[in-house]
Amino acid sequence: MNPFKEKPMAMEEGFLSWKELYPKPYSKNEADPYTKCRVILMNGIETEAVMFGHQFHRNCSDNELRREIAACRRQEQMQQKTINWLSPGDETQLETTIGYEHVAVDLTAWLAQHEPDEYVKQCMDFALLEDFDHLYRYSNLLDMDMNIPAHKLVKGYVDITPGRPTIAHHRHPFEAVKRFADFKTADDRTKLNTLIITAGEQQTMNFYMNIGNTYPNDPGRKLYLEIGMVEEQHVTQYGGLMDPNCTWLENLLLHEYTECYLYYSFYEDETDRNIKAIWERHLMQEISHLHKAAELLQKYEGKEWQQVLNSGEFPELLKFHDTKDYVRNVLANQIELTADKEEFADIHDLPEGHEFFTYQDWVNGSSIRDVQSHVVIADHQKNNKKGEDYRDEERENPVSELRNRKKDNTTIGRTQ
Repeated sequence: MNPFKEKPMAMEEGFLSWKELYPKPYSKNEADPYTKCRVILMNGIETEAVMFGHQFHRNCSDNELRREIAACRRQEQMQQKTINWLSPGDETQLETTIGYEHVAVDLTAWLAQHEPDEYVKQCMDFALLEDFDHLYRYSNLLDMDMNIPAHKLVKGYVDITPGRPTIAHHRHPFEAVKRFADFKTADDRTKLNTLIITAGEQQTMNFYMNIGNTYPNDPGRKLYLEIGMVEEQHVTQYGGLMDPNCTWLENLLLHEYTECYLYYSFYEDETDRNIKAIWERHLMQEISHLHKAAELLQKYEGKEWQQVLNSGEFPELLKFHDTKDYVRNVLANQIELTADKEEFADIHDLPEGHEFFTYQDWVNGSSIRDVQSHVVIADHQKNNKKGEDYRDEERENPVSELRNRKKDNTTIGRTQ
């Protein structure tokens, strides 16, 4: 499909009534986990669209252009509200969090497998192992606090087992700054992937920033605080891959194209009839926004959309599916990697005095008993009759050092 060849609806047709704006929520027990993943991701995509639109508004001096952007942004807000309100009121924040980390794992793995730029792919593989570990930590909290096994929420679609331990994720801010892709020469797939993964991780960061402090006990509040700081690193890393040389209007076009791509992907794949209809309606709205962005790009910068995208034809559509084998392979081969400025390095190859170790000392201190991602596992082991953590694995962990269910590993990927 090429959305530039589709006839757009009139912009005014994209505004919704209150009745249209308030959707029927999915059933948290009956909905397919990938339906939940699509809802979570599109909430993040629309939130990014809204926030980008506000930043554009604040950095633009032409009120006529600002009015055009405001009209699109109002409809993006309506889309975001519709999607976010698909989550039912009886779904707890921790149950929703399991969905967020499920998205992070399977989305990142899918994008990495379809990424033509090796550097961008490496950035995705690196953070993949960290989100994978976050799923494991939150799942232990869920089992301990609510007696809910997370595998019933994800229905076995993703393994729940340690990744690179969260304590090893705490790195100096310098290490999160990566090389940006040159969008003038980059494959359109890379442009889509960087926008998608940045928005997805940003939504997770925002979610933890806003709900982490509302968890009903201190251990949970501390876990959200710690993992929320890691998500900030991920957003810095992924956002740094996007080309800062793009103009505001070029970026607007890329945002709208990305939304069209995702809504079409999810319309094709959705199993919930009610939500499928929402994806279709939003696709029609986004095609209208895309054509408006192309019009504004030509009017204000004298550029055609073909100067921003190599082809309007969508590449292979994004499809959520089981990525267990891919994740296991990355885990087996990259567990000891850490970040080293723009590059990645084996923890054992870092020089003595590297800022990774300095920062570890700053935030983790002298006792890992202050690091909640470790404490939540230790507490689960202590309170479990078998003295074990909570896991749900199709096969045993591919890293031998992570197979001990009675002792949390806090050194791999972190110490030399």
